[in-house]
Amino acid sequence: MAALGGARRRPLVLLLFAGLVHGASAVFVVKNGNGTACVMADFSATFLTSYDTRSGPQNVSFNLPPGAEVSNSSSCGKENASDPSLMITFGRGHMLTLTFTRNATRYKVQLMHFAYNLSDTDIFPNSSSTGVKTVESVTDIKADINKTYRCVSDTRVHMGSVTVTLRNTAIQAYLSGSNFSREETRCEQDLPTPATPTAPPQPSPTPAPASPTVFRYSVNGTNGTCLLVSMGLQLNVTYRTVDNKTVTREFNVNPDNTTFGGNCSATLATLELYDRNLLFLVLQFSLNESSSRVFLQGVQLNLTLPDARGHSFTASNSSLSALQATAGSSYKCDAEQRLRVTSTFSLNMFRVWVQAFRVDGGKFGPVEECQLDENSMLIPIAVGGALAGLVLIVLIAYLIGRKRSHAGYQTI
Repeated sequence: MAALGGARRRPLVLLLFAGLVHGASAVFVVKNGNGTACVMADFSATFLTSYDTRSGPQNVSFNLPPGAEVSNSSSCGKENASDPSLMITFGRGHMLTLTFTRNATRYKVQLMHFAYNLSDTDIFPNSSSTGVKTVESVTDIKADINKTYRCVSDTRVHMGSVTVTLRNTAIQAYLSGSNFSREETRCEQDLPTPATPTAPPQPSPTPAPASPTVFRYSVNGTNGTCLLVSMGLQLNVTYRTVDNKTVTREFNVNPDNTTFGGNCSATLATLELYDRNLLFLVLQFSLNESSSRVFLQGVQLNLTLPDARGHSFTASNSSLSALQATAGSSYKCDAEQRLRVTSTFSLNMFRVWVQAFRVDGGKFGPVEECQLDENSMLIPIAVGGALAGLVLIVLIAYLIGRKRSHAGYQTI
C-alpha cells in the first residue's frame, strides 16, 4: 500500500518549557493508504561525525531540524513481504531511516540507517568529498506489542562513522489506535538503579584497575585491511561529581563488552570502540604524504558517568602526533604508554602494536620499536657489560696473584 507521511511539530512555547536545547522535538507519523497510522515517533536527535577537508579531518555535530519531514517512501510494510519503515528527510539530501520488525510479543527498531550528503556546505563546509555517504547499525530500541517505547535518557546509536543521539524518545510501531499507547516499555537507562550502601565517612581510595586486556582490532577499506590495532586500553579521567568534588578514575576497556568499527580514506584511518550507553572512543590515524609518516592524530571520548555533573564526560584532541612510524611499517611498544589527550583525560596504552594504511595481507609489516623499548633494552645490556667487566677484572687479579705465589715457591 502507498504510504502517506507527515510531521507535526509542537509549539515553541512547549519546547522552551521542556528545556530542550538540542533541537526541536517532532512527532513523525507513517500512515497506510487508508489514512491509518502504523508508526509514530517523537524525539529530537543530534548527529556527530567527521569528514575530510584539505586541512585535515573535521568533526561536526548537527541537529535534526524543525523542518524535518516524513518521506513518501516511508511504508507500513506488507505482511510476509516487507517491514514498516519510517524515513525522515531534512536539509540537502539527508535521510534517517528506522526499519521495524516484530514477533508474537515484541517489536523493535531492527535497523537504523543514515544517508548524509557531503555536498551540503551548510553542514560540511570545505569538505574535500562530495556525494552521499551511508551508514547503518542494529539497535536495542524495543518494546512490547501495543506499548510505546519510552526513553527520557539519551539513546546513542553508533553507525560506523556517525553517532546519533536520540533524546526524550517515544516510538511505537504496529499501532492498534491513532495515537501512542498509554502503556509504556521503558528503556534500560530510565530504570532505577539498585540502592547502594551509604559510603563511610572516610572512604578508602578506589584501587587502580589491573592492566587491561590486550585485543586486536581491524578496520577494512575498499582494498582490504587498512588499519590494525593491537593493545590494551585504559581511560584516566578527571571530572567534577554531582556533589562538587573533583575525582580521578581509571577505567579499562573490556573487549568482551565492546564492539568496534571504523572507516578509511586515503589519508585518514578511524577506529571506533563503543559499548551500549557507556563508552564511545575514537582513534584517528593520519598519513603525512610528504614525509610518508603515519601517526595517531586524534582521540575522542564520550563516557557515561552516573556520578558526574551532567552524567557524562567528553574530551577530544585532533592535533596529536603519537605512535609514529613509516608508512608500510608497524609501530610496536611493549612498555606502557600514557598519552595526555587533554588536561582531564589521558589514554593509557599497553603492549601497543599498530599499523595504518599499506597493510599487506591483513598482517603487520616491518616493526619500528618505540624509544621506551629501546631504552629498556639498553639497561640489561649495560648491566651485563658491567658484570662481564667485573668478572674479567677478578679473573685477571686471580691469575696475577697465582703467578706471584708460584714465583715465591721457586725462590725457596
